[in-house]
Amino acid sequence: MKRDPYPSDLTDEQWALIEPMITAWKQGRVKRSATGDPGSCDLREVMNAIIYQNRTGCQWHYLPHDLPSWSAVFYYFGLWRQDGLDQRIQELLRCQVRERAKRLEDPSLVIIDAQSVRAAAGVPKATTGLDANKKVSGRMRGLAVDVRGLIIGVVVLAASVHDNAAGTALLDQAAERCGNRLEKVLIDQGFKDEVLIHGALLDIDVEVVRRNPDGQGKGFVPQPKRWIVEQANGTLMLHRRLAREYDHRPDTSASRVYWASIANMTRRLTEPAPTWRDALELAA
Repeated sequence: MKRDPYPSDLTDEQWALIEPMITAWKQGRVKRSATGDPGSCDLREVMNAIIYQNRTGCQWHYLPHDLPSWSAVFYYFGLWRQDGLDQRIQELLRCQVRERAKRLEDPSLVIIDAQSVRAAAGVPKATTGLDANKKVSGRMRGLAVDVRGLIIGVVVLAASVHDNAAGTALLDQAAERCGNRLEKVLIDQGFKDEVLIHGALLDIDVEVVRRNPDGQGKGFVPQPKRWIVEQANGTLMLHRRLAREYDHRPDTSASRVYWASIANMTRRLTEPAPTWRDALELAA
């Protein structure tokens, strides 16, 4: 029985972007399976359920009954995280978005930032900590993005860990995924010499962008290019499952960032870019 669609559902055009990767993964799993059973679950509906949960923030047991059972969705979510399929799909779509913007697949400039996110009740203390500067108890979510705000790397650590740990891990991810194209990385003043030294070892020029270098203004003042990572963080917060740290495992939290990025990029690739006239019509 066909169900009514949810706003977060993948359209046929969006599913066509992802289906080849899902099909290839499924065929690979069949070859490794002892029984050769490919499973009967509709994987498009599984993806719809993952994106629905990411967007609405509901718990696993609260997934709507007209989507696949929560246990099946949970199973595939963990399996795709374990196999790295979420990252591979995200990387494929990122390259397509950049090519559509008439850019090379891999960027030469990456921006890195880390933010502290409060943890919900029930998240294990072993994977969380207190950020004494920001007075936030939870986890640190580090992002590496290109100049279009597309995700290059994600790392999730306890909030008590110094920014340098996130910075060096993100440098490694960016170097691996961008290869020799990566020339420069922008960071803020929260990162120390350890990140600059690690960048030099990777043959990457790491530049610290200082807050209000001219002494003008108080509070948040957007810095050229570096503000893009702040915008990317704000966009992720629209996915309510990322507004707090709800997941027990840090790698599950990182996987949710990739799924949020996948949902955003499928829209970029299939929907026309809004104009100022569209904004006026929506505001009217």
